[in-house]
Amino acid sequence: MTDAGIPTVDVRDVPSPIPDDVVVLDVREDNEWQAGHIDGAVHIPLGDLPARVGDLDPEVRTLVVCHVGGRSARATQWLQAQGIDASNVEGGMAAWEQAGRPIVA
Repeated sequence: MTDAGIPTVDVRDVPSPIPDDVVVLDVREDNEWQAGHIDGAVHIPLGDLPARVGDLDPEVRTLVVCHVGGRSARATQWLQAQGIDASNVEGGMAAWEQAGRPIVA
């Protein structure tokens, strides 16, 4: 949990491959997603999230990722207010790649 009270998860604690009981939600823009993303992630850009929140299952843990963690922290906070079990992936895709975790394009 961060100082702002937003639940976080370290990139090393994100299961790979992604199991059925976890959703990795990538809130980056289309060009960022196309450049490389976590295999099995769901892509909903941050600006589209309010219109597409119904695409997410509130019963499934959602791990939210962006480039470095700012957008995903905002998305996590908003999703929690909507009743979604969401956690921010600390450091985002930058930390994911730095940790040597696999990406697909």
